[in-house]
Amino acid sequence: MKNFCKIGIVIVFCVIALWNNSQVFAAEELSVNAKAAFMVEVNTGKVIYENHAQEINYPASVTKILTAILVLENCELEEIATVSSNALANIPEGYVVAPLFVGEEMRVKDLLYALMLKSANDAAYVLAEHVGGSIDGFSAMMNQKAEELGCMNSHFVNPNGIHQEDHYTTAYDMYLIAQYAMQNAQFVQIVSTYQYTLPATNKYSEKDRVMENTNSFVNPESKYYDTNVKGIKTGTTTQAGNCLIVDAEKNGFEIITVVLGAETKESKFLETSKMMQYMFDNYTFTEIHKTGDMIQTIDVEKATKETKNLNIVISDDIVVMNHKDISVDEMQPEIVLKENIIAPIVKGQELGTIKYTVDGLEYEAKLLAGKNVEKKTYYAEITIGAGIVILIVASCVIIAIIKKETATE
Repeated sequence: MKNFCKIGIVIVFCVIALWNNSQVFAAEELSVNAKAAFMVEVNTGKVIYENHAQEINYPASVTKILTAILVLENCELEEIATVSSNALANIPEGYVVAPLFVGEEMRVKDLLYALMLKSANDAAYVLAEHVGGSIDGFSAMMNQKAEELGCMNSHFVNPNGIHQEDHYTTAYDMYLIAQYAMQNAQFVQIVSTYQYTLPATNKYSEKDRVMENTNSFVNPESKYYDTNVKGIKTGTTTQAGNCLIVDAEKNGFEIITVVLGAETKESKFLETSKMMQYMFDNYTFTEIHKTGDMIQTIDVEKATKETKNLNIVISDDIVVMNHKDISVDEMQPEIVLKENIIAPIVKGQELGTIKYTVDGLEYEAKLLAGKNVEKKTYYAEITIGAGIVILIVASCVIIAIIKKETATE
């Protein structure tokens, strides 16, 4: 009976231990509750997380990222655009507007802030007509730009993401668009702004149209406010669900996260926060080598005795991005030296390469000679050898002469 009790206690402790381990493991794994999600470290291109990233989804207002970058690349901020009746007539009831008024003349700059902060759909149509001549003309520009950026599964038919069946994209394609847009300084300035007030115009004399950014990460009054976040855009429709694309920088990393089809407005921020925390908590930079570090020593053929031992050094720092679970000891290099390394060699001469593959990324540097290596010459040896031969011959001659003289006597 006592043995059975002991066995039972052991089993209970094992179950608890396994449960605890499973909890730790589960906490270390990232799972995003959305139709699609994607996260990339921008500087390295390392994909940190993906879930259905290549599947077709509706983008809602994250479409406006592509609209904004096209506008910035095709006109000046101080240009004046005029609001047409057609631009206002195409907006279904319930969609966000600035609002704008027919015949109103506005700077492109002001329309862009309305587009990207409040997500004004009327501003999108006005900008599209101004740049593309028509909504169809601008949509053609959108699809051409998307194709240039490598988007293989996207098709856009309007500049704002108002739902249409043939207006779609993927989390991966939206990453490509967002990453490209965030290289534009004017774009970054706009999407990182929390609040902007539209000026009075020829059709609206008040200055009460305040555009507040729908991205809570840049709202100082929001519980989601995060100083690491640079932007960029939210989006919501019934068909698309809740979408959010974010660019954030911390600890030397820059990441872009894409969430498409989250269940609620709240959850798109929660899921994005989870992604950012996972990245910043679990990844680090590790310095493996500094410029000039000695990698190995070789004996150089045909070198002098004094210089034949050559230190091979690295040309550049190697700093790798890695999951914190990967230790330096696991980072083994692939060293390739050139064939027939023979003297003479000049300090700094390239002799090969060193490459590390860490967490799917490759880091490579050149291997260089750490000093001059002189070529061995045979002049001294030949001279000494000749001298010895001459000495021997001379000795023989002298001995022969002595013997001859002795015999004569």
